[in-house]
Amino acid sequence: MHRPIYLDCHATTPLDERVLAAMLPYFTQHFGNPASVAHQYGWEAEAAVQLSRQVLADAIHAAPEEIVFTSGATEANNLAIKGVAEAYFSKGRHLITLQTEHSAILDPCRYLQTLGFEVTILPVQPDGLLDLDILEKAIRPDTILISVMAANNEIGVLQPLAEIGAICHHHQILFHTDAAQAIGKIPLDVQAMQIDLMSLTAHKVYGPKGIGALYVRRCDPRVQLAPQLHGGGHERGRRSGTLYTPQIVGLATAVQLGLDELESETLRQVELRDRLWHKLQPLTGLHLNGHPSQRLPGNLNISVEQVDGQALALGLQPIAAVSAGSACTSAKLEPSHVLTALGRSPELAHASLRFGLGRFNTLAEIDRVAEGVIETIQALRSR
Repeated sequence: MHRPIYLDCHATTPLDERVLAAMLPYFTQHFGNPASVAHQYGWEAEAAVQLSRQVLADAIHAAPEEIVFTSGATEANNLAIKGVAEAYFSKGRHLITLQTEHSAILDPCRYLQTLGFEVTILPVQPDGLLDLDILEKAIRPDTILISVMAANNEIGVLQPLAEIGAICHHHQILFHTDAAQAIGKIPLDVQAMQIDLMSLTAHKVYGPKGIGALYVRRCDPRVQLAPQLHGGGHERGRRSGTLYTPQIVGLATAVQLGLDELESETLRQVELRDRLWHKLQPLTGLHLNGHPSQRLPGNLNISVEQVDGQALALGLQPIAAVSAGSACTSAKLEPSHVLTALGRSPELAHASLRFGLGRFNTLAEIDRVAEGVIETIQALRSR
C-alpha cells in the first residue's frame, strides 16, 4: 500500500538509525541503573548518562551540572514555569509570555493564574515576531519570569533570543525559552543569548519520544527551582525518577548528529522549502504565514482562500502527511490560536497547511507533493 509522503516533522520525526544503534546496547547489555553506584552495571549506565549530559551541555554552551533530564519538553516547560513560580513567589507573582506559545507554556501559565499569579500574554506582529518595545512596557517590578519560545511549532518563526535575553538580564528577570523545535536545527548559546532556562526534547530532532531536558543556569544568576516530582532526589533534587539511560543516550546522539550536519542540512532544507513555495505559486489566494526568512529551514505554513480547511486536510491525506491548523490540537475544530494571533481570519486559519520538511525528504517528493496540493485545491474550488 502506498503511504503518503511524510512532511510533518514539526509534530515528530522518524528515529534516525544511527540514534537507534547508539541506544540498543543500553536496553540489553548495559542495562544498569545509573544510581546503582556499588557495581559495574550501574557504573556503565552512569558513565553513559554523564557523557550524554556533557554532549547536551556543549551543544548549548552550558555546564553538564546545568542539564536536568525530563520526560520531554512538556515536563521541562512545566518544571521551568511552575518551579520558578513556586521558588520566587515571595519576590513577585507576574509572568510574561506570548499568544503564539505552545499549550505546554500557556496551560501552566493559566494554572498559575488560579493560584493568584498574574500572567501577561503579549501579542505578536503580523509576521509572528515579538515587538521588543511592547515587551519592555509589559515588565513590572514584580515580574519574575519571561517565557518566549525559540522556534514556533506552527509557523517556524525564530524569535530574537539574544535581544530578549538582554532585556531580561537588564531588568534582572529570568528568561525561559522552549527550544523543542530549535535544538539541532539552529545554533543555540545560553551564554551569548543570556538564557536562564531552556526546554529541550529528542523526538523533534530524529531522537526517541519520551525524553527531554531542562537547562537551569547555576550562576549569574543561580536559578532557584522548586521540584515538581518528589521521590529519590535524582538530578540534584530537581527531578526525581530513575534515569532512562537508552533514551538519554538517544537524545544526546540525536542532538550531536543535528549539530554535525547543521550547515549542510540547513542549506538543503531551505532549498527544498523554497522550491515547494515556488511550485505552489500558480495557486491564487495563497498566503504565507510567518516571517518569510526568519523561520526554521524546513518550515512552510500557508493559508488558502476559498477552500474548506477540513476538506483540504482530507483531500491531501493520500498524498502527504501534513498538519492542518494547530499541530497539537488538530483534532479540535477551533482555528489555530497561532494563526489568529497573526491576524488571520478564522476561515484562513482553518484553511491552513503546515509543511514540516525533514532530513529524509527528497527533491522528487517535494515536486510530487506540490503537484498533489495544487490538484487538490483546484478540485475543491471547482465544486
